Amino acid sequence: MHALVVDSDAAESSFLSAELQRHGFDAQECVTGAEALEIHDKFDLLLLDLRLPDIDGLEVCRAVRATSDIPLIAFAAGDHGLDRVLCLQAGADDCLAKPYGLRELIARIEAVLRRSGPARTAPRPATDPLARGSLCIDPLTREVRLNGRLVHLTRKEFDLLHRLAADPHTVHSRARLMTDLWGYPAGYVPDARASRTIDTHVSALRAKLGAPDWVLTVRGVGFRFGRA
Repeated sequence: MHALVVDSDAAESSFLSAELQRHGFDAQECVTGAEALEIHDKFDLLLLDLRLPDIDGLEVCRAVRATSDIPLIAFAAGDHGLDRVLCLQAGADDCLAKPYGLRELIARIEAVLRRSGPARTAPRPATDPLARGSLCIDPLTREVRLNGRLVHLTRKEFDLLHRLAADPHTVHSRARLMTDLWGYPAGYVPDARASRTIDTHVSALRAKLGAPDWVLTVRGVGFRFGRA
């Protein structure tokens, strides 16, 4: 598991990296938001201090979340509730106030990683490629091609597209998608933030596939594949 620690304080960054390595992570450090935006897609976990020398940490959160579903935990200075709320609204999966306890941080990392993976009850995906018109989805290589052209998707974008295309005549509810793909408990009722998460991924899929009718919204229910 590769973790990126983004903190302008070299001492804090080195200490946190060492602790992560003690818990089995392969940690790398960087000190600027610009560098984090350039390399974050090579990692499995992002730990981000909001106080950066070049870019506001909230802007980094938004930029990362616009293109990636990497698990992201942010650190805010002091116990200011508004900062944590803004951080979560910007796309962070969790936010801790500094100073924080290492045991709490590790527990929160484990919780975020659990939520970022498929739920245990999720159906085992088929391994045969799916052909839907000009779209080909290969679950083994996790590649998507449209008219033979490779379409670059994030992990969650691929999981969402594959789920919809594998059962194209079914309307998939937001609650079921959050349970099966984001690891939320069965019976979970999506709140506004969870709904925005799904909407963001659907919008990204439509943009990358070049047309909105690949994924259709069924108002008040959920989504279904649009070109069955």
